[in-house]
Amino acid sequence: MQTIWLSGAEWLAVLRIGLGLWWLESWRHKDRKGWFERGTGIAWAADVANKHRWTFVRSGFHRVVAPRPKAMAYIVVYAELALGLGLVFGFLTPVALIGGLLLNLLYLVLMIHDWAEQGQNAMMALISLVALLAMSWQTWSLDAAIGLFP
Repeated sequence: MQTIWLSGAEWLAVLRIGLGLWWLESWRHKDRKGWFERGTGIAWAADVANKHRWTFVRSGFHRVVAPRPKAMAYIVVYAELALGLGLVFGFLTPVALIGGLLLNLLYLVLMIHDWAEQGQNAMMALISLVALLAMSWQTWSLDAAIGLFP
């Protein structure tokens, strides 16, 4: 593989780190007080789920998320932080990539009608898949430094 400036493995690390920064930005711009104290994030998602054309989305949301809105708010917000840190520092990278891919796919299905969000979720899912299959933790990662996932 020929590349410019960096090796192929280093470019994959750049892609992985960039994805991690994207997750960190998603965490940073969240109104955590609104999510945790007023339940704004889960209330917004409930509104989206209630209007969803697919029955399995509505029923799944009401079965899994609606009964525990406070816990789900913490899970979503801190999952984004954990994904960002894991990808930027390259720690437990395959776990973070799979988790991010699944979270983006959940967001994609929930917000299937919101075209503004679709591009972001589709691209983040694609980057996660490429970074996972190309084993982007081989360079510039704590995983590589401590010999995890050789």
